[in-house]
Amino acid sequence: MSRGRAIFSAVLVALGAIAYGASPIDILPELVLGPLGLADDLAIWVGAGVAIWKLLSGARPAPGTTPPPAAEQPRWEQRAPE
Repeated sequence: MSRGRAIFSAVLVALGAIAYGASPIDILPELVLGPLGLADDLAIWVGAGVAIWKLLSGARPAPGTTPPPAAEQPRWEQRAPE
């Protein structure tokens, strides 16, 4: 994924999490369940934070998968010749 696309995706994830948190429609409403109703909001915000971190950190693929050749990698992911 290109760096610009990763940033755009991270912004969309953040906006979605903010919209869900500000929305009066919840899976577990605060008015009925009290503080327990904030659990779903917290789960969304934590999940969004992890997703944004993964998008912007440029994490490497899981072990066992091979990365694309250096010619296909974006410039910021290419290693300097040793």
